[in-house]
Amino acid sequence: MTTATETTILQEEQLNDLIVDAIQDIKAKNITKFDLRHLHDRPTNYFIICEGESNTQVNAIIDRVRQRVKEEKGILPHTVEGKDSARWVLADYFTTVVHVFYKETRAYYDLDDLWSDAKITHYEDL
Repeated sequence: MTTATETTILQEEQLNDLIVDAIQDIKAKNITKFDLRHLHDRPTNYFIICEGESNTQVNAIIDRVRQRVKEEKGILPHTVEGKDSARWVLADYFTTVVHVFYKETRAYYDLDDLWSDAKITHYEDL
């Protein structure tokens, strides 16, 4: 029998896998998942961070994530921020926050270093 906690973890993993797959659809670069669940002061359970090579690609990545998660899971993000400038766009799915950066913006804010104590998974560029 599956517990409620196990079901929640499975649902989060399925959501994260779908998000990563959607990101890969648009050929994002440097895709990284940060598992923050073991951190005491975490803002969410997971960050998924990637980068696009242009403002157009950054917006296309976040639009693809929103589209696939809505179609396949029936879930809309709580909020999406940054689409106007498309330098750093995020979609908040409560337990997972997706950060799509323009390359230079990712380097400037360096969330990778800030959250380096998380359990980190890197994905291949397609």
